[in-house]
Amino acid sequence: MDAIREPRSRVWLEISLGKLRRNLRRIREAVAPCGVIAVLKANAYGLGLARVGAALAGEGVAGFAVAEPREALALAPLGLPVQILGGMLPEELPATVAAGIVHPVVSVEIARAISAEAVRQGRRAECQVKLDTGMGRLGILVGEAVPALREIARLPNLAVEGLYSHCPVAYHAGGDYTRRQIALFQEAVAALAAEGIRPAKLHIANSDAINNFPATYRPPFTHVRTGINLHGSFDAEGRRVLKLEPVLELKARLIAVRKLPAGTSLGYGLTCTLRRDTWVGVVAAGYADGLPLALSNRGYLLVHGELCPVLGRVSMDYTSISLEPAPQARVGDEVTCLGGEGVRAITVDQWAQLKGTHPYDIICSFGSRVERRYLE
Repeated sequence: MDAIREPRSRVWLEISLGKLRRNLRRIREAVAPCGVIAVLKANAYGLGLARVGAALAGEGVAGFAVAEPREALALAPLGLPVQILGGMLPEELPATVAAGIVHPVVSVEIARAISAEAVRQGRRAECQVKLDTGMGRLGILVGEAVPALREIARLPNLAVEGLYSHCPVAYHAGGDYTRRQIALFQEAVAALAAEGIRPAKLHIANSDAINNFPATYRPPFTHVRTGINLHGSFDAEGRRVLKLEPVLELKARLIAVRKLPAGTSLGYGLTCTLRRDTWVGVVAAGYADGLPLALSNRGYLLVHGELCPVLGRVSMDYTSISLEPAPQARVGDEVTCLGGEGVRAITVDQWAQLKGTHPYDIICSFGSRVERRYLE
């Protein structure tokens, strides 16, 4: 008897590693000679930390940035610098110091704790100091940078290799707030240099700043950080200087095809009533898989290259669509929920605008049962 194979997922995400690498090359060319740090927090925004990290490691990326220690430790075997961007807890330090992770210093207190752990292990711990130039979340206030860095630089077994900050409104092209942040950072760098403190790595640019503020990849800055641009997505506001390609497509299958009579009401809340006899398809994907509820009665999915309107409310596991534009559709046919080519392509940015959110929210929302398939 033949072995029984486990069924493949009904809904999957196709991730083009080739396009991902090309996007990195284009970003590198745009910001040269600055190095590019790939931000892969939240499991590379849900696309898969291990595969995405490995694809970028051989393409000239300067290093990786993540949000927390487990992500950092998973990337450490790739042999490139891995920086934690946010705060840290003291109990996390033994593992990160031992693994050679680049530690974030957001206060003098955590700097002392990192130093003490490095002394205990007989190691030298690399760190970068985060300056709060206007994000208001984490970091040493920029006005306190000089006295704080004086103390931090004297701590034993601690190597201050960099300074960085973050811009909350860099999608506002040319905005005064971000320009002021850049100026404050540069003033702090100059003041520290006068004290003999000259960290080698300086970065403030995120993906939005790369597109909207060229000053963030010119001297004195040495690096930029990019996450969402690697995926070929942009914030809805601001310029799109970089010519990037979307790297992902969300696909599913038709699980039912029926002709329903006029007057039939569909889905939870009965928000759609058919005005005429209609071929209706049921797609095996819903909001648990990342389809926004905002698609309900407003969005489209692609079947055989045709845009098919969503009928009724998107549910957890299923989405109903009109198959009138694609009468040849049959059970088992592939449905492109996100992606496609040309003018009919359904983009991350479109979903974000429909949902009233930003692309990060869309990309991070693909559920755990969505299979990740990597295309070379």
